[in-house]
Amino acid sequence: MDAATETAPRRRPARPRADALRNRERIVAAAREMFVEYGPDVPLDEIARRAGVGNATVYRHFADRTELVRQVVLSVTDRVAAHAEQGIAAADADADAAFTALRTFVHAAADERIGALCPMLQAGFDPNHPDLLDARERLDRSIEGLMGRARAAGQLRADIAVGDLMVALSQLTRPLPGTACLNMDRFVHRHLQLFLDGLMAPARSELPGAAATLQDLREN
Repeated sequence: MDAATETAPRRRPARPRADALRNRERIVAAAREMFVEYGPDVPLDEIARRAGVGNATVYRHFADRTELVRQVVLSVTDRVAAHAEQGIAAADADADAAFTALRTFVHAAADERIGALCPMLQAGFDPNHPDLLDARERLDRSIEGLMGRARAAGQLRADIAVGDLMVALSQLTRPLPGTACLNMDRFVHRHLQLFLDGLMAPARSELPGAAATLQDLREN
């Protein structure tokens, strides 16, 4: 290596421009909305139109539909995990409010439409992509932590696991494609509240079967 090479300043990787980052965020947000409304096969041209960008901009950020779907799943997963982490912080600040923090998390996760992930996880989707594994681990850890605090405070029944919570969330927030079905959204939080009342300790009945873990859900 010559002296000129040794003394030459190292080039830093170019950082994405702010407008490029905003465009990327708009595309992911638009895709998430349209996947909820119409399913994951909605034309990319329609996603570009809703995001307010050109078709070329979508393909500049995402090589294909699979990559865009993965980014939407990551976005939803990360946002839901952040809500759970906020719940943990609230429960740590006031143990008596642990179940209230759990309630807040569940309603926030419903607003993120976490059930919309289900139809995206179809043939051709790689659930073991490294980014997805990291996001899933964060999500699992945060929800387990929040439920553990509510359980330790004696406010969450002992025969409930994370899988039980996620089944209810997925079922109540999973979209039924088509605008006519979106009118059901106004009932989601009402029914979630009924479900959450059933999670409170002391339990009023004995549940059949065993508590569902997240691993149980992934094996089905």
